[in-house]
Formats: sequence, structure tokens, C-alpha cells
Amino acid sequence: RRPPSAVILTPPPPPPPLSLPVSAPSTQIPPRLHGRPRAGHPARLRLPRRGLRLPGRPRGGARLLRPRPRRESPPSSLLRLCLSGLASSPHAHVHFWCLQSLHDALLRRRIALPDDLALLRSSLLSLASASNAASPPFLRNKLAQLVALLVRLDYPHVYPSYFLDLLPPSPPQSGPTDMFARVLISLDDDLLSQDYPRNADETADACRVKDAMRAQCVPQIARHWHDAAATLGAADPPTAAVALDAARRCISWIDVALVANDVFVPLLFDIALSPASAAPLAAAAVGCLSAVAAKRMDARAKVALLRSLLSAQQGLGSPDSGLKMASLVTTYAVEALACYRKLGPSDADGAAALEMLEEVLPAVFSAAESCYEEDVDSGSVLEFLAGYVSTMKAPSEKQLGHLGRILEVVRQQMTYDPVYRVHLDVLDKIGKEEEDMMAEQRKDLVALFRNICRVAPAATQQFIKGLIVTALSSAEATVEDVEVTLTLLYRLGEAVSEEEIRTGSGLLGELVPMLLSARFSCHSHRLVALVYLETVTRYIKFMQENVQYVPHLLAAFLDERGIHHQNSHVSRRAGYLFMKAVKLLKAKLVPYLDTILQSLEDVLGQFTSMDWANKAAKLSSSEDGSQIFEAVGLLIGIEEVSPEKQVQCLTALLNPLCHQIESLVMGAEAQGLEESSPRAISLLQIVVALNMVTKGFNERLVMISRPTIGVMLKKTLDVVLQLLVSFPNVRPLRSKVISFLHRMIEILGISVLPCIPIALRQLLVHNE
Repeated sequence: RRPPSAVILTPPPPPPPLSLPVSAPSTQIPPRLHGRPRAGHPARLRLPRRGLRLPGRPRGGARLLRPRPRRESPPSSLLRLCLSGLASSPHAHVHFWCLQSLHDALLRRRIALPDDLALLRSSLLSLASASNAASPPFLRNKLAQLVALLVRLDYPHVYPSYFLDLLPPSPPQSGPTDMFARVLISLDDDLLSQDYPRNADETADACRVKDAMRAQCVPQIARHWHDAAATLGAADPPTAAVALDAARRCISWIDVALVANDVFVPLLFDIALSPASAAPLAAAAVGCLSAVAAKRMDARAKVALLRSLLSAQQGLGSPDSGLKMASLVTTYAVEALACYRKLGPSDADGAAALEMLEEVLPAVFSAAESCYEEDVDSGSVLEFLAGYVSTMKAPSEKQLGHLGRILEVVRQQMTYDPVYRVHLDVLDKIGKEEEDMMAEQRKDLVALFRNICRVAPAATQQFIKGLIVTALSSAEATVEDVEVTLTLLYRLGEAVSEEEIRTGSGLLGELVPMLLSARFSCHSHRLVALVYLETVTRYIKFMQENVQYVPHLLAAFLDERGIHHQNSHVSRRAGYLFMKAVKLLKAKLVPYLDTILQSLEDVLGQFTSMDWANKAAKLSSSEDGSQIFEAVGLLIGIEEVSPEKQVQCLTALLNPLCHQIESLVMGAEAQGLEESSPRAISLLQIVVALNMVTKGFNERLVMISRPTIGVMLKKTLDVVLQLLVSFPNVRPLRSKVISFLHRMIEILGISVLPCIPIALRQLLVHNE
């Protein structure tokens, strides 16, 4: 027995079925039932006094407890219980659960008797008709959901007058109007709307309900919507807004002339544009107008409909309309563009559609520039702008002006929020999330920008030039404005061909020199510095034909804008990009070899002396700073560099690294070396640096053309192999030494053979 204080959170599991232990085929007389079972109780099983006994049953004769079968109340009892609770209880939560219970029972068809359904129907219609607007919204919504379910099951074949019974009388009152609108909204959500996936039964029910409503009551309902908006717009704006929201949902499947007429449309425009209109009511009116514009129909009929909307509101294309009716002007422009595409420019209606489109474009641009507001769907706006640009082949002067506005929209939407400026500089968790979100948001914007570059390259370059001039001339240029300007210039480099970059066609001959000499007031910010270096790298091929700008390129990489930037992320990224620049330009950098090595001297020394055990110093393998050694190796290994100069530079580079290895080995042999110790990490970084330097050399150069270099590299290999002899069990270090050995085999060839036994001896003895 359970102690009285026990608290059971879940019902106990049912007892296992009872079984008699039988060791052989039974010859016992089966137990008999004695007596007649009492009502509501199962017959008891009485066993013989002697013989078999239930396992675990005490000899004291304790009774065997059996679970009683659950007795379910008939559906009529549930119905009457819930209706009684709705009528008698003063508590709102009791009303809610009564309605919820009725909804569940009706949905599962547990209330199926005609009399029960008739009682439920009459009770609910009475409640709905007498609904008070002051009752809690969750109760009105639940009642509306239950009535909508009844409509789906009964209308029109069982009870054809649901909507006529619920339709509020004229003039509309707040309570009945609100309840009727909620019923329509629930019906749309649960059955009629095509925005949600429906199965075959739901689709058939929706068609049946829509057909019956069109034949019976839709004109009366549309008249009620107009009266509710006109009567309650000032007296009860929330109720009028709910009524118009219900109208918006139904416009897609009713006769559009019931709303798109000389009486209803002017009323909707007055509500949408009136300063006295409450925001939810104005938004609901705009939603109705948008639904009218989006109504599916033949292209020529749609042109006539769009023309009527433009006639009803002459200022539809004004910027003010774009701010107040953003969804309407966007939908209008999308539909006009679709008609123009279907009918073509040679058709009279197609040409008219294009004229109407261009008339509302100022409002669309105004809406697009306010996409940060919640009531503007930026996705729809960008989708329209992309479609509009794709229709252009040879833009006219007027269209070029429109493209300039679209470029400004792209710039605004690609700009970071200044709120995250500090987070993006230090790149903490918040900054990383914002950077990822902006990268995702910019995908569609970049695609639109590329299309504009394709359609109007000259206009695009002129637009970017204006941005760069503004950013350079203003000492107050913000981080966000400079970053988006450089980003657009970078994306322009993706849209033009390599030949155009190399020759500097168009305005590129002006833009690239401006970029190379640019020093922005906010250049210390991580975002600006990174995108600046990426953009410079994008246009490196310009220097292949314009070598006079190579010093400017080197300055951009080597000064505080690049490798010597105060931010370690920027400086290491600059080292990686500089290595790519060296690979591309090579021989054109030979005259500047001394300048480059002098600028990098401190950075090369910092790499092998840095505290790499510090987590802040660790970055991705592609940006760990070692690429600077690869860049230096590539420069020294250029054949245009004289042999004497190569030996001089390589000696200055290799000797300090080898001396560091020898010094660290001496100290480590005396004290021991652990994998995670600073000394072991320093040795590992030195081997990495040596490996990167050798990437600038090949076998033909070091073994045939410049054998002196081969001798120097062979001596370096001897020093590095001592690490394998002294510390064979330090696995990270051993791995880097083996990698260096592979590299030496590639460039030194058979001259490495004398070193192989030393390495193999350690690898065979100290293996896994």
C-alpha cells in the first residue's frame, strides 16, 4: 500500500497479468465462480482451499484487487454538462474548457446524434449572437473556432442559414460584428485559406462552403463589411479592423466587384491615409486594397482593375503613399509588372501596365528604403526590384534614374546597424551573430546588384565613385557607410571581367587608384580594414598593366592598414592576402625586395616568439601568420633575383631560425619537453615557418641553377632532424618535422638520402 504522503506524478503502470505456475500438464479441477456478481463488480475468482496458490499471495487470505473498467459518460451527458457550465458558471476559464471539450468531442465525431447537434448548434448560435465585445478575446476566439467547425460539418446540407443567422443587423454593433468577423477568420484559418497544406477532404469541404456562400450570402456580407468600416471606424476602431481583416481573407475567392467599386475603395483609401485612423485599422484597410490588387484574373481584366485603383487615388505613386501603404504599392507594382510581361510592350494594355508601373515606382522606392519597418515585407520589395531590373535590355534615361534609386536601396539594405559597431570590432558572440545574419541578408541584395551591373555598368561605376568620393572627403564618415561602400566596390570586381580589371576600362582606371591611396578615418575598425584588404586583392590584376601603382599596393599591405594593423585578425588576414598578391605579381615585386623585407622584419620575428599557448593567439590554420614566410620565400626564390641577393636574404632568414632551434633544444634537453609547453609550441612554429619558406623554391633552382641554396637548405634540414632525435615522443612536433622532411625530398631530391636513416631510426623505434 502506498504511504499517505507519497506524491505520484504519473499514474502507476497496470499490474501484470496473473498466471498460475504449472510444472506439468494440469489435471486439477478448474476454479469455479461462486455466487452472482454484484452490479458494477466483476465476478470473483475463488480458488480451492488446498492445492495451487497465487504466487506472492499471503496465506492470510488478502483479497486480490482487480482494476475496475472505466465507465464513459454518453455524449449527450458531456454536451449537457458543458452547456450547463457555459450557462451557469461565472468563471471565464470554465467557459473556455467547456468550449474546448465541445470542440474536441465534435472534431472526433463523438457528438453525432441529430438531436445533440441541433441542441449544440442552437446554443452556440445564441451565444455568438449575444456575444459581448467586452468578453475576453480568448473566449470569443474559441467560440468562433467551434462555430467554424460546425459550419464545416453542417453547411449547407444540414443547416443552410449559419451566416444569415450570424450576420449582424444594420447598423452594425461592436459585439455581433466582432463575433461574426472572428467566425470568418477562424473558418479561413481552419478550412478556407490556401496558405496552408490541406488534404483532399478539407479541400472538398472548403469548395462546398465557398460555393454555398457565393450563392447565398456573400453580397450581404460584403455590404456588412462596408457598413462596419464606415460606422465603427471612428467609434470602435479595433472592431472595424477585425471586420476588414476578415474581408481581406475572403477577397481572393469572392466576386472582386463587391469590394472593388466606387463606394468601398474610396472608403478604404480614406481610412488608410487619414491621420486620424488608428494604426491597426489603417493597416487592415491597406490589406484589403492589397488583396484587391492581388486578385487572380485575366491580364487584361487586371489592367482595368489596376487602372481603377489608380483613378480612385491619384497620389498612389507619391513617396508618402509608399510610407503609409507599403504593401499596397509593392503588390500593385508586382501585378503591373506581371501584366506587362504577359502582354508585352507592343500590346496597348501591356504598354498601359508599364506606364502604371512607372507611375507608382517612387512610392515603391520609398517603401523599399523603409524596409526596416515591421509593416514592410523586404522580401517582396526585393523580389519586385529584381524582376523589374531583369526586364531591362537597353535602359532609357528615365530607367537609368530608377536604377540609381534601386542602387541606393541596395546600399541602405546592406548597411550594418551602428548599434553593433563595437561588437563587430571585437567580434564577440553578438558581433558574430550579426555578421552571419548580414551575410545571409546580403545574398539577394548582391544578386540584384550584379544584375544592375550587367544592365547598366557605367551607371553602377558612377554610383560607386560617388560613394568613395563622399567617404574620403568626409572626416565623419561612419564605419557602416565606409564598409558598405568598399563591399559594393568589391562586388563590382566580381561582376566585371578580368580583362576589364587588367586594362582599367570604364571608371575602373579611376576607382582602383583611389582605392589604393585611400585612408579612411575609421580604418582602424576590423570590418573596414578587412573589406579594404579583400577589395584591394580583388583588383590586383590591375597592377599587372599599371606597374606604377605597385608601391601603393605594397603600402596598403605593409603599413598599418594591413600587416601592421593593430587588430591581430586583420594583420594575419593581410599576411595571407599578401602571399596571394606575391604569387600573382612575382617578378614585378623584385625591385622592392629590400623594402618588403625591411617592413616584415619585426613581423617575422614576432611569429616565432609569440605565446602560442595563449588562446587569443590561436586562429584558423589558413590565417595563423605563417603565410608571411611563404610570401618571403616566394620573393627570394624568384629567378630574376640575383644569386648573391638570394643567398644574402636566405641567410638572414634561416640563420636566426636555426639558432632559435638549437637554443631551445639545449634548454629542453636539460628540463624535459612536454607537448603543451611554450618551448614545444615555439619549436613547432619555427618548423612551420621553415616549411613555408621552402615553398618558394623548386628542385631545378636549388640543385641546378643555384646549388648554394641547396646546401643551405640541407644544413637547415640537419638542424630540424635533431628535433626528431631529441624529442621523438612529442607527436605534434614530430608531425611537423616529417612534413618538413617531405618538402625537402621534393626540392633536394637524392641529396636527402644520407638523412633518411636518422629519421627512419626514430620513426621505427618510437612508433604507435
